[in-house]
Amino acid sequence: MRKVIADAKRIVVKVGSALVTNNGTGLATDFIADCAHQISVLHQSGRQVLLVSSGAIAAGMQRLGWAKRPHAIHALQAAAAVGQMGLTQAYETVFAEHGLKSAQVLLTHEDLADRRRYLNARSTLNTLLELGVVPIINENDTVVTDEIRFGDNDTLGALVANLTEAEALIILTDQQGLYSADPRLDPQATLIAEGDAEDRHYETIAGGAGSGISKGGMITKVLAAQRAARSGAHTLIVGGRETGALVRAANGENIGTCLKAHQTPLAARKQWLADHLRVAGALRIDAGAVDALRNGKSLLPIGIREVQGEFERGAVIACLDADGKEIARGLANYASAEASKIVGRPSQEIEALLGYMDESELIHRDNLVLTQKA
Repeated sequence: MRKVIADAKRIVVKVGSALVTNNGTGLATDFIADCAHQISVLHQSGRQVLLVSSGAIAAGMQRLGWAKRPHAIHALQAAAAVGQMGLTQAYETVFAEHGLKSAQVLLTHEDLADRRRYLNARSTLNTLLELGVVPIINENDTVVTDEIRFGDNDTLGALVANLTEAEALIILTDQQGLYSADPRLDPQATLIAEGDAEDRHYETIAGGAGSGISKGGMITKVLAAQRAARSGAHTLIVGGRETGALVRAANGENIGTCLKAHQTPLAARKQWLADHLRVAGALRIDAGAVDALRNGKSLLPIGIREVQGEFERGAVIACLDADGKEIARGLANYASAEASKIVGRPSQEIEALLGYMDESELIHRDNLVLTQKA
């Protein structure tokens, strides 16, 4: 099973705040230097590596003399602005020692929520990789708000894997991997060596948040593995403090927890839809429309029972069944105000009701992806 990791030519590496900042005491220069060394080894073997690094807020807290992570968004933004300077400089210095150029890439959810900006980000990252540059990616905490933040860099790592069609996501953390129970509380807990990324049982045993410095915990890593699997990327969760952990993991050594992707990668457009963290609105549809979507058909106005929220044409919207469960999402051909006027009506009446007709479908099947199967 580890061969799927060893065969990966494009790898996303995510390192957490606890590792990058010595559990919040300041930038861990030794770890950062070792990380750059290991990435240089992977480069020499012909791999392309994208580095998703937490640590800006934690580094900023240390520089500002804050012992406790603040809750106010403006305080977090200030800490990120201060800390990002030192973090970028540290990476730039150590990569240069190995003859590698690095680039800072800061993303918000809106960069991936907007189709045009998504494609721009994808093109930029692909170009950097073609040039042999190591992209160092972080959430843009300086400008992020509660409504648009990814929430944790495990999620960001998975989204970058989706975005760049990486074959593997390696998450370096302060734990050895995923355990059968919380090893801090249960001495009988055992390391799970391998599993299916889509196995929802892992969500139950993953536990809650990590330290006060890190935003996530093991649960965010399990959810990231599920998200990465949507584009066929396999995930390895491994202890980042083990000697040579990254190179060993990338070469297929049996360390950490490997969560394998099994499903066929989605087409790039549908992959982008599936990975939307926010939707602009929703459509409640009838049972006939649910069956039609599951059979690969488009969503017609006649199958819609209710329009929820306000959205523009081209927005990503959810399709809900009678119980309110999301079964699909896609790009709306009509804005919410227009959709409300054609609810439950046959397509041939659209022009009469609106005065024009752009499309006969409210969501075309090419712009729709199932999020829940029957």
